[in-house]
Amino acid sequence: MKFIELLRFATGAIVAHPMRSVLTSLGVVIGVAAVVMMTSIGLGAQQRVTSTIAGLGSNLIIVSPGAARGGAMGPGGGLVRGAAGSGQTLTDADAEAIGKQVEGVAAVAPVVRGQAQLTADGANWNSRIEGVTPPYLIARDLEIAQGRMFDDREARQGKKVVVIGPTVATQLWGDDDPIGKRVRVRSVPFEVIGVLAPKGQSSFGQDQDDVLLGPLEAVRSRIVGRRARGDTVQTIYVKAADAEVLDRVQEDTTNLLRETHRIRQGDDDDFSTQNMASILAASQAAIGTFTVLLAAVAGVSLVVGGVGIMNIMLVAVTERTREIGLRMAVGARRSDILIQFALESITLSLVGGLLGLLIGVLGAIAIARIGSWPAAIPVWAGPVALGFSSLVGLVFGAYPSWRAARLDPIEALRRE
Repeated sequence: MKFIELLRFATGAIVAHPMRSVLTSLGVVIGVAAVVMMTSIGLGAQQRVTSTIAGLGSNLIIVSPGAARGGAMGPGGGLVRGAAGSGQTLTDADAEAIGKQVEGVAAVAPVVRGQAQLTADGANWNSRIEGVTPPYLIARDLEIAQGRMFDDREARQGKKVVVIGPTVATQLWGDDDPIGKRVRVRSVPFEVIGVLAPKGQSSFGQDQDDVLLGPLEAVRSRIVGRRARGDTVQTIYVKAADAEVLDRVQEDTTNLLRETHRIRQGDDDDFSTQNMASILAASQAAIGTFTVLLAAVAGVSLVVGGVGIMNIMLVAVTERTREIGLRMAVGARRSDILIQFALESITLSLVGGLLGLLIGVLGAIAIARIGSWPAAIPVWAGPVALGFSSLVGLVFGAYPSWRAARLDPIEALRRE
């Protein structure tokens, strides 16, 4: 028989029992939809982590006080870990030494940070405060949208001037121009001289534009107070000139700080260094593994769906035994019966794969909108979903098709 005729017989048998066909395909629908959504969530997580780390600055090395015990990137740009960041082992002198003695460094920016209430013109807002030096903009790849950044002289003298993020400008002055206006930070007046270009929200859910940058000395002495004694800093950002020298700059920075801190060979460092490339690679590897795990768990539904197809096809063979005998009696070959039942199984699975793909894509978009998550649907999702669902139909429909083709036509015609 011609292939078209066999396909017509197969689709006719499926359409003849619409409810049973839908329920048979349900396992494949759920499996494909789950795989597509889980993969989309994983890729979306990778994109958010990548964009967040890229937003911290390219070719960046983060030096934190305290022993390195492993950790993750914190919302403020520092590292969250057990002991790291909890001590006061980094100083202005460390930052100055790195800038002068380590080759391949484009910028070095020591930072102290805190949280404070801001008031201006009758409005108030609680924001993150960071005491920095002018190279901070270079290290963090930040730009000034309005006004200017304070210069080295203002930084050394601890002038009471600040550069604010767009969120702070909007919350305190709305649509008015904030340049030249005064803002009180914990009752200390500062003059606004610049507004940063917007950066958006990080993957940790923190608004990166909700920040106020002031001269390091002014913020350390007048705002942070006890949290940063003397000339200590909480973080040192070191920007390498390019990606090729990033690892070498990190190694040289580590060796220099061990020497200046007089750490003996074999003793633990009283600081930690992390570069963005290693953090990004570790994060992507962890998320990739988690995505594969989720997709594998969701893929179990495809196997369950395949078992359901096999079960229903076996029932169909039993129900249609007399029909099979009649067709074989009038000239149908065993291969025709085999192909017809195989086509029924594949068609059921393929239709389920199409419905699952549609539901998976819509579900991924819905999740992205509800959770402000990137809707990262891979281009290979469609071909892989349809190909795998067809394979499920072929594999799990093989035995019922073989059983139908092996029926004896005489015995089949006797069956009531």
